Amino acid sequence: MQKTALVTGADRGLGLDLTEQLLQQDYRVFAGQFMADWPELGQLQQKCPRLLELVALDVSQDASVEQAAQWIKEQTDHLDILINNAGISGGKDNTLTVFDDLDFDWTQHVYNINAVGPLRVTNALLPLVMNSETKLVVNISSEAGSIKRSHRRGWFAYCMAKAALNMQSSIVHNNIYPLGGQVLVIHPGFLQSYITGRKNHEAATPTDTAARQILDIIAQRQQYLADEPTFIDHEGKLWPW
Repeated sequence: MQKTALVTGADRGLGLDLTEQLLQQDYRVFAGQFMADWPELGQLQQKCPRLLELVALDVSQDASVEQAAQWIKEQTDHLDILINNAGISGGKDNTLTVFDDLDFDWTQHVYNINAVGPLRVTNALLPLVMNSETKLVVNISSEAGSIKRSHRRGWFAYCMAKAALNMQSSIVHNNIYPLGGQVLVIHPGFLQSYITGRKNHEAATPTDTAARQILDIIAQRQQYLADEPTFIDHEGKLWPW
């Protein structure tokens, strides 16, 4: 049976590298495309027209997720791996403390994309995931979602959203683990990504390196299979919730 995967936020950065490396492993990849004018996914599809399927996907919008899910269901009857990767940073909120004038509309926007977005996608596509042999959901989280290791005075929107994503992951895992499913929660490291809107060249980890490490963890997923989901970083270190 053809191995299949969905990667959200596949336009660039970590999502693009995960997509490319899954293709190298002979997966048929459904790549969630948010920025139709960004060229790299289209260029990759030209190289891999048989295995790469582009699907318009805005994880912040119910209708977009429903439309994408319906189209994917018409193309395949299973998804071995669902990688919820799409996300944004906290933007200007990152520099503000509780003593400042916080923008709560922005907080809700970040929360909608980073916490509710993955749940929208998982909810819409879980029947395909559970119809696969792997039955795996991977949520790209962050160290910023660890309450035990909280150290910031700002970053309200991003940290709260990632902590909520972690809780969401636990609840989904509680649902699918008795049926043979699994959720992995992965902190990908301090990435040279576009999460702030521009590429962060000062960050420690290239996105292709993180993608390779994440796929190595996925390949070893059975060792993390338990009645609770695993929160782990890209180097294989366990993180506290």
